[in-house]
Amino acid sequence: MPDAEPSSIYLGPLLGVVFDLDGTLIESSHDYLRMRREVIRIAESRGVIPGHLSVRDPIPTILERALSELSLGGVPEGDRFRFEGEVNEAIDKIELEALPRTKARPGAIPLLKALNEKGYRLAILTRSSEAFCRGALARTGLKEFFPYLRTRSSPGPAKPSPESLLLLLRQMGVSLDRALYIGDHPFDGECATRARVRFLGVLPPSPVEADLADRLAKAGAVRVAQDLGGVAEALGVRPEVAAPAAGAAPQR
Repeated sequence: MPDAEPSSIYLGPLLGVVFDLDGTLIESSHDYLRMRREVIRIAESRGVIPGHLSVRDPIPTILERALSELSLGGVPEGDRFRFEGEVNEAIDKIELEALPRTKARPGAIPLLKALNEKGYRLAILTRSSEAFCRGALARTGLKEFFPYLRTRSSPGPAKPSPESLLLLLRQMGVSLDRALYIGDHPFDGECATRARVRFLGVLPPSPVEADLADRLAKAGAVRVAQDLGGVAEALGVRPEVAAPAAGAAPQR
């Protein structure tokens, strides 16, 4: 049974640690603006009034508003399902284009090794597709750490629905009071807090929003780490960092 070391911010022992993927454990260079534009294009082709959706909103918000407008406009449920399917297919295609550029975030492998050695059950909860998620984990060397994962392609609600996290924790055999979700977006915090699971925020490698740390805190983060080293510190683990190769110049 894994227990956090005394320096941990957590009072009770954790058992399951769930990670977001993109921006949290990996860097993928997704073209999110193109994705949002494509979702809006498809929505308008299905009957959403042009100008009602904004590319400044996150994809889940755009999708939710589009579905609401289609429903209020009397679009049959079957057509709304087909709309969602078309959106997911378009996003999947754009995601997979980023796969060759995907890399593990600095500190990811040492952190996961340390958590794995302490006996934590590790999982991924992401809005990425199943194909991208598995491809990214394999490409970055993170696949071995995650026997459990839930993606946008999984049956049932997707993140940020709290049910997505609850379903994953049931699969892991982890109770809410022994779980932690780690992510880099306020939607991650919303998902965790609505599921009554502790949330630890971590800033992505290149934050776009200057107030992201404040937004993560407002979304329920018990702490906001600057990087994965900060995540390790918050969890009270000490990852082993590989020594530099012989003859390598010291970092300045």
